[in-house]
Amino acid sequence: MTHRLFPLLLGCARGLLGATLMVSGFTKAIDPAGTLYKLQEYAAAIGWGSALSATLLTIAAIALAATEWMLGLSLLLGTCRRLTTTLAMALMALMTLVALWLTIANPVSDCGCFGDAVRLSNTQTLLKNVLLLAASLLLWRRADSITPHPSPFARRIATHLSLLYVLAIAAWGLYRLPLVDFRPYHAGVNIPQAMQIPEGETPPKFETTFILQKDGEQREFTLDNYPDSTWTFVDSRTRQVEEGYTPPIHDLSFTLADTQEDITQQVLTHSGNTVLLVIRDLATAPQTHYGELNALYEAAQHQHMPFYALTAGTPQQIAQWRKTTAAAYPFAFTDATTLKTMLRSNLGVVLLRQGTVLAKWSNNNLPQPSDLKATHPTQPTPQQQLAMLILPYLLAMLLLLALPYIRKHQKQHTS
Repeated sequence: MTHRLFPLLLGCARGLLGATLMVSGFTKAIDPAGTLYKLQEYAAAIGWGSALSATLLTIAAIALAATEWMLGLSLLLGTCRRLTTTLAMALMALMTLVALWLTIANPVSDCGCFGDAVRLSNTQTLLKNVLLLAASLLLWRRADSITPHPSPFARRIATHLSLLYVLAIAAWGLYRLPLVDFRPYHAGVNIPQAMQIPEGETPPKFETTFILQKDGEQREFTLDNYPDSTWTFVDSRTRQVEEGYTPPIHDLSFTLADTQEDITQQVLTHSGNTVLLVIRDLATAPQTHYGELNALYEAAQHQHMPFYALTAGTPQQIAQWRKTTAAAYPFAFTDATTLKTMLRSNLGVVLLRQGTVLAKWSNNNLPQPSDLKATHPTQPTPQQQLAMLILPYLLAMLLLLALPYIRKHQKQHTS
């Protein structure tokens, strides 16, 4: 009985590990900038934040995505069985150790295993990795029992095409924007609705501790026992004390740089179109597009559309940008993490209508003035994007890998 069940167990382990690695690599490749941000979080957590450049971590992000994708494919195809199972086991052992560290120390709230497509807690990540590590150990021990696809030619072509496919997806995501937008600001989402807490749900509770100083003595206070003005503020710490529902979009605010006016509701409830120029980091944003941006601002003015440049920069950087680019559009401050989530490129455009995202463009694909007249989302939903991206690949692989079996059946039928 055990002997008959073993091939089934081996096949389940092979399918589970191979498919999981491919999905993990695929979601990382779709959004290489998001994978870069997650690696930067890891680097900062271990004190290497300033030692590793963004360029190096970008290369690492693409390499990690391609490695997981190709290891998963090789497991499913049965290519280089001994080498593939050894590398898969080593990778899962490393990832399990990382997940154990995350569970104990909690330096990062989300492992980033599947990008923004699927979010797992650190405990869930550890349990997942333990299961996958067990599967990888079984496959490593019985690598010779893995049945490869019968056609070496088909395996070779599938491997080469799959590598080109995943690298092309990552390159597109870096040059423009991710081909599938799993983030909460995707085209078609209504931001005010995404900020609401459903009826019956309770928000998480936080507690802020204030560190104040008086006569050389530092003490901690809360809002309940906050002292008088004779104490001097030093620092504050906020921690979550109770779990609760967190809406997909939260802590979103727009504050005009020149007047400090909060224009969040004004932007989200405007009855017509609103153009948001995202320039997250003014110091590193490309200035070669200033002519196109100024033309977009003029077109928005002619169409009576509000136009704001959102940035996490400083007033000094805004003044320098205006001086260099002759920008006349107003600036508003927004949190840097929010801008990273809203738009992956450092500079780009988001078009809103009554708080609904109609379209997004990167600095390498800026919109034309006529694009600002849209009244409905002009870009596919994440589900449509995913289907358009993955279905052609799956059909091509299915046809390629099925051909040897079709030919074999035809020969048997002929004979």
